[in-house]
Amino acid sequence: MSKICIIGNSVAAPRTSQEAPLAGWGQFLADFLTPYHEVRNYARDAMTARTYFTDRFATLLNLLEPGDIVLVNLGLVEQRIDNPLRYHGPKEFKEFLHLYVDGIRAEGAFPVLVTPVVRCAFAVDGNVADTRGVYPELMREVAAETGAAFVDLGAFTLQWLQELGPQRARRFFRWLDAGEHPHHPEGIIDSSHLNEAGARAVARMVAMGIHESRELPPGFVDVNTLAAVPEYPPVLTEFMVEKPEFALYSEVRTGAAPTVEKPNQSRLVGAMQKFAGTAEVGTTYILFFENGAYLGGTRVNAERQWQWRRVVNWPAGDHVVQAVGYTPQGVTAVSTVAFTVKDFVEPPVVLGPREGALSGPRPRFSGTAAAGVTQVMVLEGGRLIASAPVEKDGTWKVTHPHDWKPGTYTVDFVSIFSAVHSLPSRLTVRIHGIPEGNWIRESVTSREACSDKCDHLPFNGRW
Repeated sequence: MSKICIIGNSVAAPRTSQEAPLAGWGQFLADFLTPYHEVRNYARDAMTARTYFTDRFATLLNLLEPGDIVLVNLGLVEQRIDNPLRYHGPKEFKEFLHLYVDGIRAEGAFPVLVTPVVRCAFAVDGNVADTRGVYPELMREVAAETGAAFVDLGAFTLQWLQELGPQRARRFFRWLDAGEHPHHPEGIIDSSHLNEAGARAVARMVAMGIHESRELPPGFVDVNTLAAVPEYPPVLTEFMVEKPEFALYSEVRTGAAPTVEKPNQSRLVGAMQKFAGTAEVGTTYILFFENGAYLGGTRVNAERQWQWRRVVNWPAGDHVVQAVGYTPQGVTAVSTVAFTVKDFVEPPVVLGPREGALSGPRPRFSGTAAAGVTQVMVLEGGRLIASAPVEKDGTWKVTHPHDWKPGTYTVDFVSIFSAVHSLPSRLTVRIHGIPEGNWIRESVTSREACSDKCDHLPFNGRW
């Protein structure tokens, strides 16, 4: 019996009934295979190309036999430059993919590079928003460079969500109103992870990609299981409210307006801002409006909690949103929240050291950042080496904890605001110190340097 092994992260990982409605596409892949093919799902939460390689890859290689298939489903979180332990620069990501392909082939198995599922987020123009950056394309490049099989699951799911549209798409994700599911009484807004219906649909797409691949042997997929096209789900409840404008313009009001706890008034927010708050006893539904137009709505649970987010991202600029509650006696008073959406952030200003200046072996970087920026990320040679928190006054500073070797280096600094990051500010820094080959340096080489298990960046994995 040949095996199809899955390595990757949370979107493919197997789930228990206690985690419902969360589901991973890997747990349904076997439904589309011919007999005598076994699926082994080794995808796990929060795994990246780096951590899977150092933590688990050797164990997987020992289990492989000639003729097995390994689906490498990465690139979901490696673009998260705001998260030092997940971020991979493009070069690092490609290097790890090459190592995966080489290692799998050395055991006689077939590597398959599988791009990540797109997120359930739509741009203002109605198209699915791009939240994966260059990483799917990097996987395509490695497949072309190595001749490995390639399944563009990102393209499959993009077309799928595009056809569903924002009024239906989130029915396939772990995205629930408050009170809608017993495992999430307060509701949950998760545009990345699938529910069971979504996981089954995506597993079918993966099977289709395996079946159509010229680089894989035939016979793995039962083509009869691909014949039935999944049906479209009904339109979401929030888009089926009849005459919602009545709630906004009614002259008769009953009860207090909904309380909006997030976002705070006049706050700078990202394009995927979540709303949350509470409502008066008896309120069952909250409706949201901007400039007199109905945007959508959400349920209120028994504890009077609610949360809501538009499937369509907010455009940049100033917004004033009104919230109205439904009760059995009528509509409540109106609450208003004003906020500003940023979809662009300026690069940080680097004040020290000055361009081209000499620094000691532990350079100290400092500068300022634009309003709303929470972190400044520091990269050298494409690798993330430090993260500097931004103070309330907009200043930031960081001293790298590892000694740098003498030489000239190019360092990039990136501002982080919400899910947005800036273009880099670039600095050339010269490190003063004892050169390579000098006796003073060579005389201490019998002792180990700082181990990989330290908390300092760059992070090389947990060996």
